[in-house]
Amino acid sequence: MLHTLSIGELAALLEARTTSSVELTRHFLARIERLNPSLNAIITPTAEAALLAAAAADRRLAAGERGPLLGIPIIHKDIFCTDGVRTSCASRMLDNFIAPYDATVVARLKSAGAVMVGKANMDEFAMGSSNENSYYGPVRNPWDTTKVPGGSSGGSAAAAAARLAPCATGTDTGGSIRQPAALTGVTGIKPTYGRVSRYGIVAFASSLDQAGVFARSAADAAAVLEVMAGFDPLDSTSVDVPVPNYSAELAAPASAGGPLKGLKIGILREFFDGLEPRNAALIHAALEVYTALGATTVEVSLPHLPLSVPAYYVVASAECSSNLSRFDGVRFGYRCEQPRDLLDLYKRSRGEGFGAEVKRRIMTGTYVLSAGYFDAYYLKAQKVRRLISQDFRAAFSTVDLVAGPTTPTPAFSLGAKLEDPVTMYLNDIYTIGANLAGLPGMSVPCGFIDGLPLGLQLIGPHFAEGKLLNAAHRYQEVTGWHRQTPRGYE
Repeated sequence: MLHTLSIGELAALLEARTTSSVELTRHFLARIERLNPSLNAIITPTAEAALLAAAAADRRLAAGERGPLLGIPIIHKDIFCTDGVRTSCASRMLDNFIAPYDATVVARLKSAGAVMVGKANMDEFAMGSSNENSYYGPVRNPWDTTKVPGGSSGGSAAAAAARLAPCATGTDTGGSIRQPAALTGVTGIKPTYGRVSRYGIVAFASSLDQAGVFARSAADAAAVLEVMAGFDPLDSTSVDVPVPNYSAELAAPASAGGPLKGLKIGILREFFDGLEPRNAALIHAALEVYTALGATTVEVSLPHLPLSVPAYYVVASAECSSNLSRFDGVRFGYRCEQPRDLLDLYKRSRGEGFGAEVKRRIMTGTYVLSAGYFDAYYLKAQKVRRLISQDFRAAFSTVDLVAGPTTPTPAFSLGAKLEDPVTMYLNDIYTIGANLAGLPGMSVPCGFIDGLPLGLQLIGPHFAEGKLLNAAHRYQEVTGWHRQTPRGYE
């Protein structure tokens, strides 16, 4: 079946004209129509536009044009602006917003011939760890629909896991690609901050947000990332650093002594403090595969990493308070009925348009930025952020990558943590540090506990996406966790 094939295999079929992009697109649109009602992973299917784009891709293929994503279906997280298509951020506030332009990520993938088949559900304005904070209802994990898929990019992750498309985009502010990737058994990568343009991504926390990819494998993720990445003059935080050919690097021949000979992996001591024993056993088993492939492992410590959660929720909430002030009921988005005056318009539009978690973070952010508290909270959090970054820099002076679990536990039940925000926030305890330091990280499927997937997290120094992808790819060459598909979605 077409949905079981990798991006490379699908591209080969398209190139050989064994199938067409229209046929491929119809196949995935049919899966979305049939399977999405049980998952709620897609907010807006884009069938009509997708078939037009697929027909255009077929014409390009017939003219002799070739490309790794030409004619390949893709799903975009509904935080990316898409010209002429609703961009809701899973919020009532933007339920009626039709974006007038494409985000740079969307434009680059469209130019490469990728075919958007839908917009994915998410936590409202990317705020959450379970994808239960959506105006359109929670996303369900395809491995067990009573469980969460993780957040905030849970719709993209669930769609990739259920094979509703070969790949999907997401954003990662504090782990929102890696955490749902781990909980749904797919490969997810968050690049270095500034590697991928943020232009056209509705902002949550501007110094932390970064776009990335969900796919079945590291090889598929590499094909998508090399199209997305690169300098963008429209984004002042974009970094002008050349983008390697990640796919070509994965195909490089292995050296004598093993494909990862010479790679030094640091095992993060802090990530194993209090970790559930079965989870720890899976991570250590994965690291044993790495040593068999020629890598060496040593224990490393990031002493300030335990402070990452409180530092993150101060910084992210402060930036969210600022970024979301634009949603006031005046220019675009939700507006309350019959406001009495301007103040009533502001208060009721924001009160009715935002969900509970967004309001919580806006209030927290406003508080930590207020006079008398700025130094005590926001400034101190930024100092802690600097210390965490320095810890990572010290670790990378002795190792090439660091590794540990992506999440503390497998997916938990829907509703289990909604009444306890602090416990919910702790689900990102292993992922937040990379965002505070602006580092690339990825989650790779590494096993199951009670039938639910878990992920190994790899973090590298700035702009080491190629090294991360290669390490993940070599692991996936000799393991089969990433090939597992949830029952009923084969």
